[in-house]
Amino acid sequence: MEKIELLELLNRTKSETIQFFDVPENKLDKTYGDGKWSVRQILHHLADAEYIFLGRLKKVIAEPRQVILAYNQDDWNHAFDYITEPLDGKKELYTICREMNYNVIEKYYEEYGNKEFIHHQAGLRTLKMEFEKVALHNQTHNEQVRRALLR
Repeated sequence: MEKIELLELLNRTKSETIQFFDVPENKLDKTYGDGKWSVRQILHHLADAEYIFLGRLKKVIAEPRQVILAYNQDDWNHAFDYITEPLDGKKELYTICREMNYNVIEKYYEEYGNKEFIHHQAGLRTLKMEFEKVALHNQTHNEQVRRALLR
């Protein structure tokens, strides 16, 4: 994905996600399928993931030969009670981290895009691959929220 496309996708998914944080409380427990995460759980996950992505991007840019550890989203879901935990502060966390991720990608895409790192599960990756992952991850979850809200 080219830089301009990536930045447009980051902005588009951010605008949509921010609106989801404002859905009525009675819709936050809707799911997009049996046994799937609720809107509330997805929004918690998106805020936390955006925060984690920011740390990863900055670490790979600043430090040589990084090995990035995966995190288990289901463990986070359980440990932080995404099912019932209010979304207090999560819209703001998501927004700030997304804006910072956007700025990091915009500023460092060319200079560090080909920088390599190791993801402990996915193996050798480049920063450009991780930049795309940030945007595409959000897009996938936005589709799940849209489907849940239509059920």
